[in-house]
Amino acid sequence: MSAQSAETSIKMQSKAANSSLLKKNIRKFMNNRLAVFGLVVVVIMTLACVIGAVMKVDYNTPVLTMMKKPPSAEHLFGTDTIGRDLFARVLYGGCYSILIGVFCAVMSSIIGAVLGAVSGYAGGKIDSFLIRVSEVFQAFPQLVLVMMIVAIVKQRGLGNLLFIFVITGWMTTFRMVRNEFMSLKNETYVKVCQAFGMSGSRIMFGQILPNVVSPIIVSTTTNVAFFILQEASLSFIGLGVADSTPTWGNILNAAKSISVVTNQWWIWVFPGLAITLFVLAINFLGDGLRDVLDAKQQ
Repeated sequence: MSAQSAETSIKMQSKAANSSLLKKNIRKFMNNRLAVFGLVVVVIMTLACVIGAVMKVDYNTPVLTMMKKPPSAEHLFGTDTIGRDLFARVLYGGCYSILIGVFCAVMSSIIGAVLGAVSGYAGGKIDSFLIRVSEVFQAFPQLVLVMMIVAIVKQRGLGNLLFIFVITGWMTTFRMVRNEFMSLKNETYVKVCQAFGMSGSRIMFGQILPNVVSPIIVSTTTNVAFFILQEASLSFIGLGVADSTPTWGNILNAAKSISVVTNQWWIWVFPGLAITLFVLAINFLGDGLRDVLDAKQQ
C-alpha cells in the first residue's frame, strides 16, 4: 500500500469516527428531555423577540386613555403605567436582554480563555500576576463598580453596562482554562510539539486550546443566564441601562411601586416570567451540553 493510499485510509477512518461520535452526542442530547426543552424555549423566545424587533412593534408610544389596562384581546399582556403595550415591550426588551447576556458571555469567555491559556502555559511570574489581577477583580462587587462608573460618566448606558460586565465576568473562565492548561501542558503531544520547535503561541492556541473548547462552550452558555439576571437586578434598582431602553429589568423597574405590585400584577408578572423561563431554559441547555461535551461528566 502506497503512502498516499494509507493517508487517505486514515483520513476516512478519522472522518467516520468523528461522524459516529457526533451522532452519539446528538442522541445523548436528545435523550435529555430538560436539555431539549431548554433548547426549544431558547430558540422560540429568541425568534419571537427578533421577529418583534424586525416588524418594529410599537413599544414606546404612550396612550393615556389606556393606562394600566389588564390583559385583553387588544393588549395580550395589558399596558403599563403610561399606556404602552406590555407585550410589545417584553418582545423588544428581550432583544436587549438576550443581546446583553450573549455578548457579555462570549466576550468574557474569550478574554478568560486567552488569559487562562497564557497563565496556565507560561506559569511562573506571569501566572502569579494574572492570578493576582483576577483576585483584584473578584474583590470588587459588580454593584459597587457600576455605581462608580455611573458616578464618573454621569450617565447610564448600554455601552457602559456591557463594558463593566465584560471586564468583571472573565474570571470563572480564566481559572477553568488555566487549570486545564496546567494539566495538559505536560502531555506527550505538547512535549513533541516543543521538541519540533513549535512556537508557544501555536502550541497554546493550536494544540492545547482546542481540547478545552467543550468546557468553555458550557461555561459561556451558563454565563448568558448569569448576565441576564445581573442586568435585570441592576436595572430594577435603577443602575442598569437608561430608562428609554426597554430591557426586561427596566420593565420590572415599574414594580418598585407598592400600588403596581398589588393592583397591576400584569406589569411585573409577564416580564418576570420571561426572565425566569429564559434563564431556566439556558440552565437546562447548559446542563445538557455539559453532559454531552465534558468528558469528565461522561
